[in-house]
Amino acid sequence: MTNAPVSTRIPVLLYHAVMEDPPDWIAEFTVSPKEFASQLDAIVAGGRTAITVGTLAAHFADGTPLPPRPVVLTFDDGFADLVGPTAEALASRELPSTAYLTTGAITPGRPCLLPPAPMMTLAQAPLLERYGMEVGAHTVTHPQLDTLAPRALRRELRESKLVLEDVLGHEVLHLAYPHGYNSPAVRRAAAAAGYTSAVAVRHALSSGTDEIYRISRLILRRGHTVADVERWMEGRGAKAAPFPDSLPTVGWRMYRRARALLRGPEFAG
Repeated sequence: MTNAPVSTRIPVLLYHAVMEDPPDWIAEFTVSPKEFASQLDAIVAGGRTAITVGTLAAHFADGTPLPPRPVVLTFDDGFADLVGPTAEALASRELPSTAYLTTGAITPGRPCLLPPAPMMTLAQAPLLERYGMEVGAHTVTHPQLDTLAPRALRRELRESKLVLEDVLGHEVLHLAYPHGYNSPAVRRAAAAAGYTSAVAVRHALSSGTDEIYRISRLILRRGHTVADVERWMEGRGAKAAPFPDSLPTVGWRMYRRARALLRGPEFAG
């Protein structure tokens, strides 16, 4: 386990929907617009410099210097608020961020394991970049990647990348594992698919020695408060990566793999 000092710990925050009345299935991982604004103000007041995942990944890859006190804001799936009020709240505070889009969920008529919710559309993805967001991939159907057969795993990773590259007109280099589920085989597949970084969850602070294909993130739940965000900005309130998977994590992965053999691919959530 890392003994990274508080001063070198990097908060990488994971948001989902920012809305008042979310569907039940995502409510636990939703914050209200008012709470979101308060959390962003706490990040600014904490003296952190917001950077994209791409900037953090470059540091891991080749030692590209980071600002003294970096913070990374990430958004998973592509909920409807992202293109509009959420992006505007970030832009008004000059906070760059990274959005990971589930292509099946934002493409009308495309099958997806993600339950119904108000979503942005694939055609709106370029607008995120105009707001200053970096765009990454979050697979096609949002499955538990560490339970998939190799061929299905490659399809999820490569198709989502290609679809986004087609609409954006440039390479997409960064990946988020749905619900953070990954394994050594999944991480190797991500690298083989052409991604230069991947984020997990782990609910831990990242650090300058974190793993480039499972960067740790702190997942925002509806019960988190500004005080939680302030502690994270201080480099406190969570352990710091890198650290090995716990025995319960390994056991849970084995159980899900066995279940997937019987039921087929399942929603990661």
